[in-house]
Amino acid sequence: MDNAIYATLTRQSGLMNEMRTVANNIANANTNGFRREGVIFSEHLTALDRRGDTLSMANARGRLVDLTAAPVSQTNGTFDVAIEGEGFFMVQTPQGNRLTRAGAYMLSPEGELMNAEGHRLLDEGQAPIAIPGGVDRIAIGPDGTVSADGQPVAQIGVFAEPPREDITYTGGTLFVPSGEVEPLENPRILQGFLEDSNVNPLQEISRMIEVQRAYELGQSFLDREDQRIRNVITAMSR
Repeated sequence: MDNAIYATLTRQSGLMNEMRTVANNIANANTNGFRREGVIFSEHLTALDRRGDTLSMANARGRLVDLTAAPVSQTNGTFDVAIEGEGFFMVQTPQGNRLTRAGAYMLSPEGELMNAEGHRLLDEGQAPIAIPGGVDRIAIGPDGTVSADGQPVAQIGVFAEPPREDITYTGGTLFVPSGEVEPLENPRILQGFLEDSNVNPLQEISRMIEVQRAYELGQSFLDREDQRIRNVITAMSR
């Protein structure tokens, strides 16, 4: 296969990955606590001959997650919480504990705080948070202290953000740390608020149009190359 076709195909594959990522960002523009993703393109050079000629190919397998904080919206929900500033909540999943900025929680039938996926919210000691039954008023303080009818019963854990190389995005609003994470000193939690997605829909739609145009140009080039090769084969077979 012609080198130009190889190079274009790798670029097309990268653009397709970026299109999927942008589409996922747009789909989650209204998902509380979602963090937008980007695709990292790298260049792979291969020597063609001893004269120093090289073939350049694109590689777009890397991803970058934007951890920039998003605005918060007031919901007045008793168990809706948002972190002001840095930090993560921690939830318990079947695959292990995960970090998240999504703060929409509810009571399970057992009286434990959990999210819509059934993942239990954890305290500073990474244990589930239970709310006693028969209480009239639940309050969550700025430091995460949960009070039932004025009596402290638990404290929501807020954990420091690990270094970028020690945190991996696993999908949705969840992140997995590669090592131990420590509780954040002096966290600030807002009860009755949820953090929005940090996706800017207009920017993502604009980026999608750019990627689509680039992909169409690449496809047009491949079509012309295919026709050129067919013409050469036809001419040689006469």
